[in-house]
Amino acid sequence: MNMNYRGKKIAILGYGLEGVDAEKFLKSEGADITVLDQKFDGKYLENLSSFDFIVRSPGVYRFLPEIVRAEKAGVKITSAVKLFFESCPARIIGVTGTKGKGTTSTLIYEILKADGREVYLVGNIGKPYLELLPKLNSKAWVVMEMSSFQLIDMDISPNIAVVLNITLDHMDWHKSIEEYRNAKKNIVTHQKPFDFAVVNEEYDTPKGFATGLKSKVVFFSKKTLKKDFKEGLLLRGQHNLENVAAAVSVAQIVGVNEKTILSTIKNFKGLEHRLELVSEVDGRTFYNDSFATGPQPTIAAIRSFDEPETLILGGSDKGLDFDELGEEITKRVNVKNILLIGLIGPKIGEAIKRSGFGGNLEYLGKPDMKEIVRRAFEITPKGGVVVLSPAAASFDMFENYKDRGNQFKKAVLELKNG
Repeated sequence: MNMNYRGKKIAILGYGLEGVDAEKFLKSEGADITVLDQKFDGKYLENLSSFDFIVRSPGVYRFLPEIVRAEKAGVKITSAVKLFFESCPARIIGVTGTKGKGTTSTLIYEILKADGREVYLVGNIGKPYLELLPKLNSKAWVVMEMSSFQLIDMDISPNIAVVLNITLDHMDWHKSIEEYRNAKKNIVTHQKPFDFAVVNEEYDTPKGFATGLKSKVVFFSKKTLKKDFKEGLLLRGQHNLENVAAAVSVAQIVGVNEKTILSTIKNFKGLEHRLELVSEVDGRTFYNDSFATGPQPTIAAIRSFDEPETLILGGSDKGLDFDELGEEITKRVNVKNILLIGLIGPKIGEAIKRSGFGGNLEYLGKPDMKEIVRRAFEITPKGGVVVLSPAAASFDMFENYKDRGNQFKKAVLELKNG
């Protein structure tokens, strides 16, 4: 389904990693490119109707009035990921879900690589995908984590689509829960009869996606995962067993032998900033889960430990609800201390108080990470764990979740080295 872009007037809307990738690709195709980004020009959305194509970056909301007007005027709206799907000769494994996409995608990639397959990991945690096109052939596999921002207007689905649990996220971007879920569902909606939908059967939303599909549906669950795949793992947490179950299902579809699957899973340490073991300091073990930017991954993190636990929560606001998180914290008798930081700290604190939490709750405001780590160390008993799992975005105090996690790790190591 290759389009001819030679001589076409194309606007690239948003100049992040995908925008840069799209620019290189389309220039090589002979297109006439204009880059539009609010960081260059506050009026970047004016005159969109003068282009043949608009390539929307994931962060730019698909249904902005200016984009909809341009579309009605005959401009074709596309994205880097759509361009990739249209031109990719390789077989694509797409992974979506509210959390766990990166871990699952990387685990699938590692298993296929260990089996000697030609495989590429692309997207948020891998390489830019359009620049990869010249290397690809029909025998290769491409593994890609796919966000709702990318999926919202997809009209092509991957050959193997993995649907993890879907809760709530990005309510500051999507206009409704339905829009968010429908965007996610696009990963399976356009599959063909010889494609596979690999779906988590433990939750209603992903299970609902499996109804009426043309593709073959393969359900997975941590409950039905073979015992061999659950024991002796380096990954912590029940939620990671769901990611393992998804990866095992994909590997079996592709035809990887069980021995290779098992050895890869046993040796997989997980991803940076996802329940990452940092260090032990005088009997207290520190974990960096900075990637937890909403309540659900933080709930998963809390459930991963039985040791006395100090939680560091808070950050900037994404319009999320924290009542379920408060109830989970109160339910878990091992959670002894909560340190609240950032703009959303007081809101999280109110939800925790409402749930009847009887432990130690402290609001620190916006101190530097050294002070946060030092306080966590002071109040955590020996044999306990300190978990940075903020349940919130990072932008009020840090550049992004990586910066927050890196500062946490640095502060822990400085504390250790005294």
